[in-house]
Amino acid sequence: MAPVVECWEAFSRCCRLCSRAEFVETDTNPDIMKKQCSGDASETAILRFTESINGSVAEYRRQYPKVAERPFSSSYKYQFSIHKNSAPGADGSNFFLVMKGAPERILQMCGTYMEANGQTQPIDERFVYGFEETYRSLGSKGLRVLALCDYEFTQFPANHRFNLDEEMGFELKNLRFLGLVAMIDPPRPTVPDAVRKCRSAGIKVIMVTGDHPITAQAIARSVNIFSHSHRRSTRISILATDGQIRNNTASIVVPGEDLLEMSDDELRDVLNDYQEIVFARTSPQQKLRIVENCQYLGQIVAVTGDGVNDSPALKKANIGIAMGITGSEVSKQAADMILLDDNFATIVIGVEEGRRIFDNMKKTVSYIMAGSVTTLYPFIVYVIFGFPLAIGTVTVLLICLGTDMMPAIALGYEKAESDIMHLAPRNPKIDKLVTGQLLLRAYLLIGLIETSAGFFGYFLTFLNYGYGPTYLWQSRAHWEDTARNSTNIYGEVHNYEQRMEFQYEAQSAYFIVIVVVQWIDVIICKTRRLSIFQHGFDNHFLTFSLFFETAMSVFFCYTPKVNQVLSLRPVHGMVWLSAVPFFFYIFIFDELRKLFIRRFPFSFFSKELIV
Repeated sequence: MAPVVECWEAFSRCCRLCSRAEFVETDTNPDIMKKQCSGDASETAILRFTESINGSVAEYRRQYPKVAERPFSSSYKYQFSIHKNSAPGADGSNFFLVMKGAPERILQMCGTYMEANGQTQPIDERFVYGFEETYRSLGSKGLRVLALCDYEFTQFPANHRFNLDEEMGFELKNLRFLGLVAMIDPPRPTVPDAVRKCRSAGIKVIMVTGDHPITAQAIARSVNIFSHSHRRSTRISILATDGQIRNNTASIVVPGEDLLEMSDDELRDVLNDYQEIVFARTSPQQKLRIVENCQYLGQIVAVTGDGVNDSPALKKANIGIAMGITGSEVSKQAADMILLDDNFATIVIGVEEGRRIFDNMKKTVSYIMAGSVTTLYPFIVYVIFGFPLAIGTVTVLLICLGTDMMPAIALGYEKAESDIMHLAPRNPKIDKLVTGQLLLRAYLLIGLIETSAGFFGYFLTFLNYGYGPTYLWQSRAHWEDTARNSTNIYGEVHNYEQRMEFQYEAQSAYFIVIVVVQWIDVIICKTRRLSIFQHGFDNHFLTFSLFFETAMSVFFCYTPKVNQVLSLRPVHGMVWLSAVPFFFYIFIFDELRKLFIRRFPFSFFSKELIV
């Protein structure tokens, strides 16, 4: 056998045998690169590579049956399997070991290496230097690098049984280093932009990986976790010789070995002080520790993962997100959500949609509460100031369950405001669905203005029949007395039935004005920060709902028999016009409020004015 062929045969033997990946038997696709595989992504890549070069891997594995195996673990960062020689080797060996894993870990267990000419040489400084340079070069390109090695057992008879759960009977040292295999799992094109959106939305993206720090740093740069605009370069280790953290860089890579030496306080300092963080060569326990310390700092933590090793972190996180395609069943069970397309960008879309839904819920609640307040104040005025009741029980139901219902539903279909992904995440302890600012708006700002508009139409109607506010003050007992007559400012005498007709018309006027000012309320509720002119009127359902509630109010007040049943009456055209000044006042007031919030977003008043 030619030397180069012998070298390749040893290398490819390790690639083909030290693997649990295999092709799905039911998939008959002749294209090896598209054929379905079961197993780890890295092993799948190696399987496809060797199958395309050497032919059937399954047939080759049958020639060298596996007799023992230790699967990969992130704690020791390697895996190996022991196989039986189909015939004793030249050195009399009946069994051989093949191993792959983290290059730096594999090198520690090797005493020799195979040269390209097939000769085995002891590892010296020159080889170590070449190994480190090659490893660094491959890693800096974002390639995932694994090292391969093997060992021929000459001390075990052909009938020996290996028990790796107990005493192995051999040591993992003086192995023969075969070479490095590098592969790339290119990030989806949408990921860099998704990371930028996260950053603009105030979401810190932390990369936690088992890859080497050099590889992790290269990948982080390619997906914008490490931005290219920073003047100071990242460094691989953050621990100085005195063990103290030196915060002199913008981005940071923390290897797992350094993380072991860090206290929780030091880890929290890193999480607080750096915006761009990558943890490399981490174990499942370290992933869990990172999540716990982020939560200790008051952060809402979302964790993505696909393997069994990710399960503790997925379960501990506030939101565990498992991969739907490549994720293991254990990780899916531990997660709160399953990402069906395994695309990080989909998570960002979900964040934006979640913010839109929460915003729209606040808008809907704000609109409904302002409308509800207009049905509350008339009863307060009735009890305290003795005015005839400005709104009847049936009219309250017509507002809350009739005219206000469709616009409130339509607000749920409102598109997201253009700046929604430029805002910091809300604090769940403070920014609730219903806040003090929202109650202030409903009870003392918009709600009070709308109530004033309703009473303006109410008093206008009574004045039309000769009853001014001074007459109506504390007139409740007299007004509701069926046996007494009343005299207006014109000297006209009216009995109880006539007074009730005036009151029904005044209540109808209050109802109509409230409907009109609720038009502008639902329009200003379309945005929380932006001007309505910036946001637009694309919600056609909302536009339809305005016409629908107007048609409902006209039907209730102007349809004979119906208005009699509902205790409503037709109102004069001036009642409709009386709402116009309040309409524009609410609009101008709210536009100025939002302008102040946009100009001075961090001021005390802006925080109090935002709803």
